Amino acid sequence: ATVRHDARALFNSVATEATRQVGQFNPQDLANTAWAYATVCHDAPALFDCVATEATRQVGQFNPQGLANTAWAYATVRHDASELFESVATEATRQVGQFNPQELANTAWAYATVRHDARALFNSVATEATRQVGQFNPQNLANTA
Repeated sequence: ATVRHDARALFNSVATEATRQVGQFNPQDLANTAWAYATVCHDAPALFDCVATEATRQVGQFNPQGLANTAWAYATVRHDASELFESVATEATRQVGQFNPQELANTAWAYATVRHDARALFNSVATEATRQVGQFNPQNLANTA
């Protein structure tokens, strides 16, 4: 995904196989897969459904980057995954003190974009963002506002 090469056949094949193996993915595998498909805007609804189910099951093992990237990916592709968003919101609220400025900004952006009602998350992100605001770059500021 990072080279942005048009490889639809490859992405389709990987999505099919990843859907079969998603139960063996760890949290980083899940977050990276969602991020990669969202980054290239590749439509893979079955894969996103399977990743959402498995990520919801493993959410307590995600680190802040994985939580933020997963929320960002699902918001970017506008994939309906309310149970995932709810579980990520709960875990992100618990870990928010460990989030860096980009993770805070991306999480705030993702939840605002999908209009998921996560007041406890927004409150904790607002508190932590206020504490770290001097470390935010212009994009972090814009995405958090």
